[in-house]
Amino acid sequence: MTSNKDLILLESHLAGTLKRVSPPSDLIRRLRERIRVPDRAEIMLRLKDWRRLLLVFGGVMSVLMLIITVARALYHLVGRRTIG
Repeated sequence: MTSNKDLILLESHLAGTLKRVSPPSDLIRRLRERIRVPDRAEIMLRLKDWRRLLLVFGGVMSVLMLIITVARALYHLVGRRTIG
């Protein structure tokens, strides 16, 4: 097991050997081009599309829940008749 003194010695050694490296300017430029903040109009257009997508998703989930409920009700009604 290492002691605190050994860890402090190791940290001081690593602090002296590890040096900060700056990335190439070309890499930074390409990243800034990829990570761009869209215009306000583009954001609003995306929000409108998200609302429509959520509405469609909610409708599909509601229909699915209705089908499951009807199927379970039919299963319980038909299952009780055949067993009893």
